Amino acid sequence: MPHKITLTGSATGPLREYDRYVAFDMREKGSPSAPKGLKKSTFITYTVFVAKKAFNKTGLTKKSIMQEKILIQGEPTLDIPIDECPGEVGVICFQITVIPNKKDKEGNDSNDKKEAKQEASAAREEVAATKQEEKPAATSQPAANEEKEAEKVQTEVKETPVQEKKVEPQKKQITNQPKGTQDLLSFDKIIVPEEFLKTRPNPEKTQKVIDFVKRTGRLDEPLTIEKGSNILKDGYRRYVVAKTVKMDKVPVTYEYQK
Repeated sequence: MPHKITLTGSATGPLREYDRYVAFDMREKGSPSAPKGLKKSTFITYTVFVAKKAFNKTGLTKKSIMQEKILIQGEPTLDIPIDECPGEVGVICFQITVIPNKKDKEGNDSNDKKEAKQEASAAREEVAATKQEEKPAATSQPAANEEKEAEKVQTEVKETPVQEKKVEPQKKQITNQPKGTQDLLSFDKIIVPEEFLKTRPNPEKTQKVIDFVKRTGRLDEPLTIEKGSNILKDGYRRYVVAKTVKMDKVPVTYEYQK
């Protein structure tokens, strides 16, 4: 069974281009504590080799790769010539992902809140305009009908806030979320069945979803989970993407037990 390795961080050296691939160096610090009687581990340098096609999809450049935080998933190798692999360990990259900046994520959240406030304000203005249009009609009726019209206006004023409360939560739930979303659920509450964990999603399709999240700040489709148990029924690739970009909450649609 081949060994697997995962690295996170930024490139510590310049990007080097070859015929069909690019290479760059990364460094990770060892564990701060070691078992009693053993020496502590120090920094380990890695040389990462990425196919040009996969690298170009990330949108990284020679300058940005030393500034952006990236996630590398691959296998260690010792078969690379030493002049191409200055690091202590060579890594053949199967998947490279740019980890979103926390500031960018906070900016998207603040924009969502602004949009929700604007929608709520617009709804209140519509209700106020409707009330103003109804008042002149009520005063133009004969004196005998004034009491009945006043009762109708009071009834409408009482019912309108209730309608607002029913509509507003629906708008907030679907704001900046994929079509079909029924709820936003904490990522940590989702239970993944063993048969999903044994599979490996297609890297190219997974990368397309990651690129979509980077552009829009959301998943392209909700995850399907079982109501009550929170067991994942469909959307394992989107679950992996949400885990990769460290999403706190994910859009879900419920499947009820039969």
